[in-house]
Amino acid sequence: MKRGSRISNALHVLVHLAQAERVPVTSEHLSACLMTNPVVIRRDMAALRQAGVVTSTPGHGGGWTLTRAPEAITLREVYSALAERLVSMPAPDAESPGCVLEARVHRALGDVFQEIEVLLEARLARITLADLVKDLPKHGFRPSQHTTEEVSHGV
Repeated sequence: MKRGSRISNALHVLVHLAQAERVPVTSEHLSACLMTNPVVIRRDMAALRQAGVVTSTPGHGGGWTLTRAPEAITLREVYSALAERLVSMPAPDAESPGCVLEARVHRALGDVFQEIEVLLEARLARITLADLVKDLPKHGFRPSQHTTEEVSHGV
């Protein structure tokens, strides 16, 4: 999985939520864990909320929580919610419009890429968020651990 992909970032955040044990965690805290902007976190969390993986509570003391136990959330759900494809091929005619050879290559590889995607999703369906959390040291969220200033300065 490429570093910085939406799914790797989302899984990182979801592990933190699983460890928070239903205590709401803010986008600012989660973004500090990834050293990114809270807007990036909110975009992916909105997709996960729409898929029923997380929920949010507004206001002071609010934040993101899992909707279900980590054992009930599969990596396939996360992958599908984000609509990111780890295995993808450029669209036909994207690089060389009208090229017969490129079109033939795309047709030949199209089925292969589709099979890889099906296998990937089947494997992700067998892994739960609890599998990722298992045997990890627990990390609590304390405002002193990560601050917005640390994120903006890359500390």
